[in-house]
Amino acid sequence: MSKKLWGGRFEKETDALVEKFTSSIDFDKKLYNQDIIGSIAHARMLAKCGIISKEDAALIIKGLVEIKIEIEEGNFEFTSKLEDIHMHIENRLSEKIGPVAGKLHTARSRNDQVALDMHLYVKEKTVQVVRLLEHFCGALWKLAEKHVDTVMPGYTHLQKAQPVTLGYHLKAYYYMLERDKERFCDALKRTDIMPLGACALAGTTLPTDKEYTRELLGFSRIYENTMDAVSDRDFVLEFLSCASILMVHLSRMAEEIILWNTDEFNYMELDDAFATGSSIMPQKKNPDIAELVRGKSGRVFGDLISMLTIMKGLPLAYNRDMQEDKEALFDAAETICACLEILPKVLLTAKFKKENMAEAVENSFADATYYAEYLVKKGMPFRKAHEVVGKMVSYCIKKDKKIKDLSFLELKNFSELFAEDAARGFGSTEKYNKSNYIPTSHF
Repeated sequence: MSKKLWGGRFEKETDALVEKFTSSIDFDKKLYNQDIIGSIAHARMLAKCGIISKEDAALIIKGLVEIKIEIEEGNFEFTSKLEDIHMHIENRLSEKIGPVAGKLHTARSRNDQVALDMHLYVKEKTVQVVRLLEHFCGALWKLAEKHVDTVMPGYTHLQKAQPVTLGYHLKAYYYMLERDKERFCDALKRTDIMPLGACALAGTTLPTDKEYTRELLGFSRIYENTMDAVSDRDFVLEFLSCASILMVHLSRMAEEIILWNTDEFNYMELDDAFATGSSIMPQKKNPDIAELVRGKSGRVFGDLISMLTIMKGLPLAYNRDMQEDKEALFDAAETICACLEILPKVLLTAKFKKENMAEAVENSFADATYYAEYLVKKGMPFRKAHEVVGKMVSYCIKKDKKIKDLSFLELKNFSELFAEDAARGFGSTEKYNKSNYIPTSHF
């Protein structure tokens, strides 16, 4: 079990501390399926090209399928003595079928083998993320359509700014996630390249058929340069970049869920199934899911920074530093998938408090811009209209009034351009309508 597959050049046993330090099996065993898929395709290619016999290829493939079953049923032994998933599978294959197993690594290196596994993994995860985004976008759109007429304050600087609708607000996040989906789909183009056949860095003199392997594995193209093939991790960086931008959006959404659930805002209430309580304060209902999404954004950002730092100084071609790419990738992929699965359920099960949202508009100066634009329509330059309405707001604050409470005579004191239609006011939410002021796009 302790025999190294690369041990022919060495006269001493590897120190146990070195085995522990260099081992990646604790995390790269996640790639077992990708590794076996790639090995099966490679064996078929070797047989097609006459490099190994069809009988040997069949024996190898049968052994690999059995190993896959062993791993999935929990009957496979992992050890730091065998470093990584590639050596584990090859070593086990040797135990099962004997010396024929040694033919599988013909015209292949662990360098292009691990690159292939990573490409396959990122392709798979990208498709999963895109599907989750599609579901989330659908949920947001459905929720937004339900709240077409739910008036609420729009904010800038976390200050009430202008009235909008909850539906319009939610669709802002819909379009953010649509862009995220586009980014992942575009990044997939640069992931969908096959590195297998590059070997260590300079290919092989054996008569292989990379095009056939590409077809078997479902890649759209092959790397043009073998050194680039084994040293490229741009596709990992791009996945992590897309994941980080996505987490910015999810974190912003989470922040608003947290704010809206406070007594101070009181715009929504989380469903009991998607909230938690306090161990000491019986009254508490905490938005822990949203807080964790907000917090997990930092992990994903860290994964991106970690990967950028790993790659920034590496000479061509493969370097062992690149072993560190997996933990960052796995962590980010699993984190964003978990967030995308749970956050739509938080929103869809929440209760939105329409009356409180409408009251927040009523009890604010969110209608101020309406009055400024009213004066503009009457011929006043906007800068002057802005000043006039600003003075109106200042006056209202001193008198403890809202603009809608001003009489026609009070309005005339600020500008002769105000007519009786202005005195009827825009402050009542009953008078809000999409054609008048609230944004109408996509409703």
